[in-house]
Amino acid sequence: MIPDSLPLSDASDAVVQPARAGHSDAALLDAYSQAVVGAAEKVSPSVVKIDVMQTAGRSRSGEPRERQGGGSGFIFTPDGLILTNSHVVHGANRIDVSLADGRRFPGIVIGDDPATDLAVIRIDAPQLVPAALGDSQKVRVGQLAIAIGNPYGFQYTVTAGVVSALGRSLRSYSGRLIDDVIQTDASLNPGNSGGPLVTSEGQVVGVNTAMIQMAQGLCFAIGINTAKFVASRLLRDGRIRRSYIGVEAQTVPLHRRLIRFYDLPQDSGVVVMSVGEASPAQKAGLREGDVIIALDGKPVAGVDDLHRLLTDARVGMSNRLTVLRYTEKLDLHVIPAEAQN
Repeated sequence: MIPDSLPLSDASDAVVQPARAGHSDAALLDAYSQAVVGAAEKVSPSVVKIDVMQTAGRSRSGEPRERQGGGSGFIFTPDGLILTNSHVVHGANRIDVSLADGRRFPGIVIGDDPATDLAVIRIDAPQLVPAALGDSQKVRVGQLAIAIGNPYGFQYTVTAGVVSALGRSLRSYSGRLIDDVIQTDASLNPGNSGGPLVTSEGQVVGVNTAMIQMAQGLCFAIGINTAKFVASRLLRDGRIRRSYIGVEAQTVPLHRRLIRFYDLPQDSGVVVMSVGEASPAQKAGLREGDVIIALDGKPVAGVDDLHRLLTDARVGMSNRLTVLRYTEKLDLHVIPAEAQN
């Protein structure tokens, strides 16, 4: 027999299923929207616009010329400490900081580290709202990322995307590599520099620093854990102490026979192009043409490895520098000095 009608459950499934899918999509979009709105409302009061005046040479009459620049930053303590990028405030003659509520205050540089492109400035202002700092080690690829800043002077602009990759390296304008950089597709433009990269919970996990020109969705932020460390040292010392040995060098490939003979873990090293007069390297007996392959047993595969290993902890301490001189492997003892930024 042919039934008079379909069972109620079958008819219900056939009619309601598409509606459930539509309802689910709307709910997801609404949740995404609320997450961005909530994070922006939480962090925006802490975001500042930074305007700077910098010397840009001299006119024909000898008068100093000034140029205007700027970027973003965010308050991270109630007493007016602000994190931003070094390239935003480096060499500034005057700094003006605008708050989200319209107030403006002069800023002073507490410390500046071009090697990590981070700086701390201070304003003297009441009733400030500090941003909550998160943990960049807990960031995961694919999670929501929200950038807040002042691109092209459009104040308190919010863009959203995802964390695209972790552990990137980015070269700062001083020439050193910045490690553990966060890649995001949250849109950044000139003026976003120094602003916060925020999670859906409203915690700052990065300091927006750069985008790749002529590319879409390739933007980078310095991890907040790096920023916390740098900020603490800038507050304590006004600068970041690093060591140096006094050589000009470049990365070169190693001959396969040397790699096999000495059982080296890397296939490249650092060749010494010149040795500074009275430098730690000269005192240690390092010569032009030597190839540095290790420092205190840690492999040196390139110039960036050497920079990374020459921390402030090595200043004044004897370190074993392993080099290849022609085909001979030597251990020299070098005492790095403090680098002057």
